[in-house]
Amino acid sequence: MTQQGVRWTADQVLALAPDAASRKAGSKLGAAGPWSEAGCSDEGRVWGLCKGSGSKPYQTVVDLADAAGPAYKCTCPSRKFPCKHALGLLLLWAADDTAVPPGQAPEWAGEWITGRRGRTAAKEAGERSGATSGSADPEAARRRAERRAERVTAGAVELEQRLADLLRGGLATAEQSGYGLWEETAARMVDAQAQGLAGRVRELGAIPSTGPGWPVRLLEECALLHLLGQGWLRRERLPDGLAATVHSRMGLPASADGPPLRDRWLVLAQYDTTDPRLTTRRIWLHGTDSQRTVLLLSYGAAGRAPELALPVGLALDAEVCAYPGAGQARVSLGEQFAPPAPAQIRPPGMTTSRAAARYGDALRDDPWLESVPVTLDRVVPVPDGDSWQLADADEDTALPLSPGARSRPGLWRLVALSGGAPVRVFGECGHQGFTPLTAWPEGPGDAVALC
Repeated sequence: MTQQGVRWTADQVLALAPDAASRKAGSKLGAAGPWSEAGCSDEGRVWGLCKGSGSKPYQTVVDLADAAGPAYKCTCPSRKFPCKHALGLLLLWAADDTAVPPGQAPEWAGEWITGRRGRTAAKEAGERSGATSGSADPEAARRRAERRAERVTAGAVELEQRLADLLRGGLATAEQSGYGLWEETAARMVDAQAQGLAGRVRELGAIPSTGPGWPVRLLEECALLHLLGQGWLRRERLPDGLAATVHSRMGLPASADGPPLRDRWLVLAQYDTTDPRLTTRRIWLHGTDSQRTVLLLSYGAAGRAPELALPVGLALDAEVCAYPGAGQARVSLGEQFAPPAPAQIRPPGMTTSRAAARYGDALRDDPWLESVPVTLDRVVPVPDGDSWQLADADEDTALPLSPGARSRPGLWRLVALSGGAPVRVFGECGHQGFTPLTAWPEGPGDAVALC
């Protein structure tokens, strides 16, 4: 059991699954049949033996109270985390108090939990020691930072020249040159240790020949890239907050050095984006006391889900520390004071017009901002020609859904939840429209994940 004896819901358990196949396989193991010696503790640990194809059952244990997020151990050969056995055990625990009763952890489960906690403590101590030793030679650190800044500056100057060549030759040349030109330019930015520039250059390469109006979109992105390069070259003249934002957008590393903020954080949304090299997990949290909405980022190697998982509808009592930058929403997760537990809390909502204004205000601090997190109150999903929009039930305004949102299955879950009635929706509001991530019915009811 988790904090206050509240167990997770099946939807929250399935949100941990690394892929659809794991969700399906885990659901089949969510019944008592294959399990024996299953149990749980008030500290958020669950264990059990699952009968498999071999003579010995698989030993499965889950620690839901781990400070870094749920942790899993199973003797099966699967390389997925969590595996289908961990998902099945948690589904059984969520659904049946008698099948997974409170009790004392067996020796094999207790040894893993104790060992993991010890390794976590040692890692944290090592990180603190490394931070202390790293600061022992500030002059060497300053020289390393200067050398990298020089390389980034050289990359920004080269990119400015390439943008000038593109505009001088005309945007039509971008369609003729193909993607190879942009990939070669991005590789040059990687060599210059300007990962932020490299990422934006790769996005440029995907714009030509993408349908009507692509030259306008390409010009807009070139202008933002030019603005970022000029911001870096003139960073010493910028206000501190904007300078920190430019550093972050260029891809330079930064530490979450803001003061710790303790709150009860409601998990608003969790979703993954992937590329050939990396899986990025975005987790949005809302502080019930501070009323701040913040972002946790977690990473996994290509094809592997990140370890940190916080399903929608949970709340955790924890500290977070902000990363530098004007209007920065990203934080790092610090100390947790209790295991995550389901909560019926909802974030306060706003009108669609206020949401659009909020995005406009945020662009003053970060001109490269794609979107801002907002919760819309009393909106109705309605068709708009070939698209969809969220119409405000209390004023004559609406927000169009982003192109990506219109192709997601979550749109139909949102439409079904609404049934023509107003709902509360959390999502990301930006220049391409609104992307709904989580919704609540107007009356009582649990959060529904849309991503």
